[in-house]
Amino acid sequence: MFNKLYEKIKEIIKENYLFICFYFVLIAICFYPLPYYIYSGGGTIDVSDRLEIEDSYESKGSYHLCYVSELRATIPSYLIAKILPSWDLVPMEDVSLNDEETEEDIVIRDKIFLNDANMNAISVAFQKAGKTFTITDTKNYIIYIDEKAKTDLKIGDNIQAVDQIPLNNLSELQQIVQGKEVGDKLTFEVERDGEIVACEAEVFEQEKRKYVGISLQTNFIYETDPKVELHFSETEAGPSGGLMLTLSIYDQLIEEDITKGRKIAGTGTIDKDGNVGSIGGVKYKLAGAVKEGSDVFIVPNGENYEECIKLQKEKDYDIEIIGVSTFDEALEKLK
Repeated sequence: MFNKLYEKIKEIIKENYLFICFYFVLIAICFYPLPYYIYSGGGTIDVSDRLEIEDSYESKGSYHLCYVSELRATIPSYLIAKILPSWDLVPMEDVSLNDEETEEDIVIRDKIFLNDANMNAISVAFQKAGKTFTITDTKNYIIYIDEKAKTDLKIGDNIQAVDQIPLNNLSELQQIVQGKEVGDKLTFEVERDGEIVACEAEVFEQEKRKYVGISLQTNFIYETDPKVELHFSETEAGPSGGLMLTLSIYDQLIEEDITKGRKIAGTGTIDKDGNVGSIGGVKYKLAGAVKEGSDVFIVPNGENYEECIKLQKEKDYDIEIIGVSTFDEALEKLK
């Protein structure tokens, strides 16, 4: 029985080997990743779908995060991007920070940036609204590893201790490193995938300063009153929704309705002091806001704002564009 089946399979392969080879070549062409990302038109997400606050005040209008559609290029999508003016090809080296980084490293870093933006949004909104929040935990994530680094640390590791000394922030790590000799090895205790892992990093010198070749992002975890819950999906990442999340949280904490019934879309990072930072892909985000019928588009001042005003004139976009540099300025202009 087995021999007959084997002979039958051999016969089928012999008769169709050209088609089978063509099929596998086609599969390889269609799915083999190229060192490019493709950015195309985005859309908006109602912040209320990602945010839940106890005993919050309701608004007649709404706040919307803007996003850009992003995908890793393959040969077919690369060729399409060369034809379609609305698809932009971006080399992977423009997205990664060095040649050693993987696509997974980039995703992990963007997740860390999203968490940081979310916590900054909570702290800024709660301070402005006069509400209570306290720090319950601090996480020091590795977001970059230099090509010169001699280490088994990974992007996304949460550092607990260095040479058995608990670590609170980057400056403490810098002080420990400066007290070592070139060639010394530091031992790191890190949280990785829910487990505690021991790692090492060797001290090296560059421009008369000592390094181990890593950069950290300190993320704070807050306990708030009233309680805040965030519900971002696994595919969402990056810090560009920070400003809009801050506005939405603040509006739900106070009685006044800042939206005044408007559909407000926007983009921009937010730091712990309420400063608004520029973002990439603003033309796609503005187009998405217009497509979704937004009344207002809030954007960081500077190049982002200037690009939006230029696009508004060129494409005759029917939307009010507001440029801001701080959270307070965004509130003032919306009011």
